[in-house]
Amino acid sequence: MKKLIAMSRVRDIMQKNVITVEIGKTAQNASLILKEKDISFLVVVKEKKPIGVVSERDIIRKIVAQNKEAAAIPLESIMSKNFKWVEPNTSIESAVQKMLNNNIRRLVVLENEKLVGVITQTDLTEFLRSKILINSTIENIETN
Repeated sequence: MKKLIAMSRVRDIMQKNVITVEIGKTAQNASLILKEKDISFLVVVKEKKPIGVVSERDIIRKIVAQNKEAAAIPLESIMSKNFKWVEPNTSIESAVQKMLNNNIRRLVVLENEKLVGVITQTDLTEFLRSKILINSTIENIETN
């Protein structure tokens, strides 16, 4: 199984349809998009270039918990500017290691500074689960 994982790349499992929000928006705008799309984070862009990420957690900790008015809070003031990213050709193993080392749940995928996807813990879990099931099936076939 380790060989299957080592051969796989981020591009094989990344989500390509990334939901973004423009930098000039408010926390309320971002919250409405998160609710409408039923997702947990957005990539913040300026002229189509990713400059940060904002998550439900950011909104809860930086707005709701402090009893602030979401419509009055610029997205720029709550987004994470130092987001972590990988390239599509990065190995799955390296992506997992980056997430673990930085204690994060998602990575932005950039190619030539252009946003091409995202990869989340859920994506990785589903990938690893399928590889384990495939490996188990192969072992069962070989032993029978």
